[in-house]
Amino acid sequence: MNAFSHTFLFIWGAMVTIPLVWAVIQSFKTDTEILNEPLALPEQWLFGAFGRAWTKGDIGEFFANTVLVMAFSVTLTMLCGAMAAYVLARYRFPGNRVIYWTFVAGLTVPIYMGILPLYLLVKDVGEMLGLESVIGVDTRGGLILVYIAYSMPFTIFFLHAFFRTLPTTIAEAAAVDGAGHVRTFFQVMMPMAKPGLVSIAIFNVIGQWNQFLLPVVLVKADDGPKVLTQGLLELATNARYETDFARLFAGMTLAMLPILAVYLVFHRQVQSGLTGATTK
Repeated sequence: MNAFSHTFLFIWGAMVTIPLVWAVIQSFKTDTEILNEPLALPEQWLFGAFGRAWTKGDIGEFFANTVLVMAFSVTLTMLCGAMAAYVLARYRFPGNRVIYWTFVAGLTVPIYMGILPLYLLVKDVGEMLGLESVIGVDTRGGLILVYIAYSMPFTIFFLHAFFRTLPTTIAEAAAVDGAGHVRTFFQVMMPMAKPGLVSIAIFNVIGQWNQFLLPVVLVKADDGPKVLTQGLLELATNARYETDFARLFAGMTLAMLPILAVYLVFHRQVQSGLTGATTK
């Protein structure tokens, strides 16, 4: 059984790794080498495609927009999701299960089914509040709010199970010492839930970084705050006419590097967070 599982994991790892490595290698080639010798190593390792992707391809601007949007969306998702999951997991009140299962139901609805209502909702809310330039369509604020709503169901579902595994005696001891609900949550329970928080934060970072459909629908203006996935689409479109395939692969490499770095740094925390709920 061990031999079979290791063989399967090796094949799966190769299927994931080889295309990524191949794409990175193409970014150091010329267009002639990419078309004529796609499987060979470059005769000379060229770095000019990265500069062209960052400046001429506007990857730098798309990268900055993505980081800015995610700095707010991931932070607010974690804060609101952790508070909601903690209350639903640790307190009993009328409607508790209804609220929880409503969030869980959000995991079962394909985002494609709600694209049109979502677009109209963001547009109408911005106009109704007179903040269409802040939280409407073609704005970073609107994209941030939608990202939060998109990530909230899985965040609450994951953290709800994690908070339920934490010992109640520590929370009771904090209450005896005079700590209120807010202080108990932020100073006692959240540090204990750090492995789960780190795990779900990384999942949210990866999910929002790779999100394509939502920004394409909500940010359509030429001068709108387009994110990295939209930038890669523009690079792919322009590559057909400008025959700069190396720039396209360089843009893909620049988009992959931050996610790979995050996972390499925090992969142990992700593993401990995923197994923590079952071993506590």
